[in-house]
Amino acid sequence: MINVLLAEDQSMVRGALAALLNMEENIRVVAQVEDGKAALEYLNRTHSETDAIDIVLTDIEMPNITGIELAEVLAEKFPELRTVIVTTFGRAGYIRRALAAGVYGFILKDAPSEILAEVLYKAMAGKKTIDPELAIAALDDKDPLSDKERKALRLAGSGKKTAEIANDLCLSEGTVRNYLSEAISKLNATNRIDAARIARQKGWL
Repeated sequence: MINVLLAEDQSMVRGALAALLNMEENIRVVAQVEDGKAALEYLNRTHSETDAIDIVLTDIEMPNITGIELAEVLAEKFPELRTVIVTTFGRAGYIRRALAAGVYGFILKDAPSEILAEVLYKAMAGKKTIDPELAIAALDDKDPLSDKERKALRLAGSGKKTAEIANDLCLSEGTVRNYLSEAISKLNATNRIDAARIARQKGWL
């Protein structure tokens, strides 16, 4: 039996994915959570129990902790877990970061429904499933942002002021300005909002 933790912020999509997977004889959705932060809290609380999770199936664009950030933390903290991403967006930046985090599958939500279970079975067998065209696109698109620039830019793109970003990231306002200035320069943007827009379109946030 493959035990799955499902992280998806849209409740209707989350319920539909869980129902679809629970129809499989050898797959069981053990828990459903609304974002990456809740997924980590669940794993920290329960992962040593008998019904330990085998696969974390996660969306990317979620509040608090994104699916990509979740995959990066899982690779470090729970390396025995296998992460599979199911998303609406096949952006090169997302795929590149997902590959770097060692995910076992990257599926678009418009893929045929039978593909999802197939990818999970392959993941348990140690095989990775990434659409070849998406993988090639990712190789041609290098993310220029550092992790700190990315976090500052994401908060700026959500409308937060410098002082609020500094508070959220436990940094000085001057440091935040430097990160945002670097990001704007790297992306040839006109301002922080424009930089956030460009980075989001590329899948770098």
